[in-house]
Amino acid sequence: MSEAGFLEEKLPVEERFREFLESYEVNGRVKYKDEIRNAVAERRASVVVDFTDVIEFDQELAEEIVENPLETLDKLDQVVTEIASAFANKKYPMRVRFTNLPEKVRLRDLRERYVGKLVAFDGIVTKATNVKGKPKKLYFRCEACGTVFPVEQRGKYYQAPTVCPNPECPKKTGPFTLLENHPKNEYVDWQLLVVQEKPEELPPGQMPRSIEVIVEGKDLVDVARPGDRVTVIGVLEAVPNRVPKRGSMVVFDFKMIANNIEVSQKVLEDVHLSPEDVERIKELSKDPWIHKSIILSIAPAIYGHWDIKEAIAFALFGGVPKELEDGTRIRGDIHVLIIGDPGTAKSQLLQYAARIAPRSVYTTGKGSTAAGLTAAVVRDNITGEYYLEAGALVLADGGVAVIDEIDKMREEDRSAIHEAMEQQTVSIAKAGIVAKLNARCAVLAAGNPRYGRYVPERSVAENINLPPSILSRFDLIFVLRDVPDPKRDRRLVRYILNVHKEADKIVPEIPADLLKKYIAYARKSVKPKLSEAAARIIENFFVDLRKTAAENPEMGVPITARQLEALVRMSEAHAKMALRSVVEEADAIEAVRMMLAFLSTAGVDVETGRIDIDTIYVGVSKSNRQKRLILKDIIKEKFKEKGTCVHLKEVVREARKRGLNEEEIEQILTQMVNQGEIYEPKTACYSPL
Repeated sequence: MSEAGFLEEKLPVEERFREFLESYEVNGRVKYKDEIRNAVAERRASVVVDFTDVIEFDQELAEEIVENPLETLDKLDQVVTEIASAFANKKYPMRVRFTNLPEKVRLRDLRERYVGKLVAFDGIVTKATNVKGKPKKLYFRCEACGTVFPVEQRGKYYQAPTVCPNPECPKKTGPFTLLENHPKNEYVDWQLLVVQEKPEELPPGQMPRSIEVIVEGKDLVDVARPGDRVTVIGVLEAVPNRVPKRGSMVVFDFKMIANNIEVSQKVLEDVHLSPEDVERIKELSKDPWIHKSIILSIAPAIYGHWDIKEAIAFALFGGVPKELEDGTRIRGDIHVLIIGDPGTAKSQLLQYAARIAPRSVYTTGKGSTAAGLTAAVVRDNITGEYYLEAGALVLADGGVAVIDEIDKMREEDRSAIHEAMEQQTVSIAKAGIVAKLNARCAVLAAGNPRYGRYVPERSVAENINLPPSILSRFDLIFVLRDVPDPKRDRRLVRYILNVHKEADKIVPEIPADLLKKYIAYARKSVKPKLSEAAARIIENFFVDLRKTAAENPEMGVPITARQLEALVRMSEAHAKMALRSVVEEADAIEAVRMMLAFLSTAGVDVETGRIDIDTIYVGVSKSNRQKRLILKDIIKEKFKEKGTCVHLKEVVREARKRGLNEEEIEQILTQMVNQGEIYEPKTACYSPL
């Protein structure tokens, strides 16, 4: 038979699709007939069809659906509606949603060759409008004869009647009035999303591309929110960016008419893991030195910084989030802050961490606003409506938000990350939009010291331009100091020169792509439980450290419940690094070591040398706080006696009697004036507030 004769005899698309739905079997059951029956019973508006099943059943049918979706999809919906209506014993509209298209196109490659084709691509939802009603059928009244009749609304544009259907109408051409509230008007839910390409797919030096996605149907609207990672399956359309006029140049924009939107339910579905990858990962985890290998694989071109690299590993693997029965959520993400002198490789460490994280967003403090970090409410140019646009912390949901130069952020912008770091949500109440978005991400940040270089005689809070309210939310804070040391300097120089001489030989113990998959697998599949032995180590450390403060009234509070939770998270992260299902003693011991490393550098009262967490929590150590109280009392007493401000010399004279030295008196008075505890009406003369 000739090819032409074969094509003539081929069944129509709808008949072949009906045959597929009614006969495709899996394990002895007719898969899609059962799916439609269940959908009717559960009152669902659509049935999801795996496209690989269509290819297996009839490859030519699959090709026709991909090549001519505008013609075929409506016919397929009619077939499903007929089958569903037979089950429901009444008309039951139902739509077909496809999943698992064999090939995904990169968002930036959606061009003219794909116009009118069924395609799939991945991206991140950055904007979502309110749900609106798009008319399918509208009723009109002819004002000449009073006849009420429907007009089907097809396509994108409003269809108004031109002729009255009543043969006895005295004036066939109207006018016609739209009956907006007619009970038989039919609408379909409609929403516009803007989907942006994923950061990890972005070519170097390129701006992220985005595309508008039109979503129709009650089963698809509001499925995806700003910040969600999605797979969009739909038809690419070219739409003129303005109404075409004769003789004028018209440029067409690409838009996607969604057939299906799949939200990445698991936060790390972005990284594809084949069975071979999983086998390789499990084999790697059996290495007794796996922790060392992972830490050495983080920024191998950077010399040293073992504790900081381990802290980054903790942030990448994370602890285990917990949902309590009362609805309380305990975060599992570990926040890390690095404060360092210039030229200590802070930015390189952060950039490498962002590269090997399965999901990450990198930003800098100088180039970030509050809205850019959390979420913005934006006005649509066409409709004038407001909608949400997700920021960096929302886009990093389920991964790591890397913020370099966090100290350069403006105060009003920095305050926006308070909620995101502790509650791991972003609350918005602007322009009539009240929403709460997820920001379940670890924050890995770096900043420079306030005075150019770190001053060890001053506390962390004094050294960095960050308020205690943000400092206290970091689980680990490390200080990178550039201190001259001939032996260390020689080792550093040799290492750096070796990197330049033999760059191709500086390779991580675990390749970056494998480490990314290893982290993804650990975060997705490993949820270690705290053992009794590990819990006892953490408990003893916490109680013993606080016991020393209880026995010595002059000591500040060395550790609080916030550090206790951080110890649990770090123990879980250490167990995850070896893919262990139980947190062992060794994990708790390493978490305690890291906590002591943090407290002994960042959480120390520089005057007494003792651990005092208040230096981070309130920016003032206990010894400093007591001296402030003495100075405040002196100023109050002298002010009462004189009725005017108290001169510096008088304050110094009285304070020296109470055990304070002159240099620290002036320094503390300056701090008190700056923080609004006392008032300086004229130079070197103080009044109480």
